[in-house]
Amino acid sequence: MKIDIGISDNDRKAIAEGLSAVLADTFALYIKTHGFHWNVTGPMFNTLHTMFMQQYTELWTALDEIAERIRALGYPAPASFTQFAKLTSVTEETAVPQANDMIRQLVAGHETVARTARGIFPLAEEANDQPTADLLTQRLQIHEKTAWMLRSLLE
Repeated sequence: MKIDIGISDNDRKAIAEGLSAVLADTFALYIKTHGFHWNVTGPMFNTLHTMFMQQYTELWTALDEIAERIRALGYPAPASFTQFAKLTSVTEETAVPQANDMIRQLVAGHETVARTARGIFPLAEEANDQPTADLLTQRLQIHEKTAWMLRSLLE
């Protein structure tokens, strides 16, 4: 059935593609955060283990919200490691870094997702797509606050 929500097909496609990159970045950051939760060691173990769990839980919830917005726009959400790897800007970590390096990488990851999300705003605003703009605003608030909190641990 044709979608007629007041956003052109071209705009819906462009926004869905942008949101797919946000979804991929979020998934990559989720994996990294969860892995760091499992593997963190050192004097800040308990604090970081708990903090990382809160962060990966929030990211997990966000994945569904982002994917559902892509679907509401009429496009399939990427849902494979291969698709995510092609779309993400978040760097993968295959080793187990020290705790402070984990924190630095997560700051960089949250800032990456924020940049990706911010890049979609012009599309959403031009298309008068308030639900996507609202979703992006919420995601930006969370990623910027999380980056700040993590960055504060390094000072």
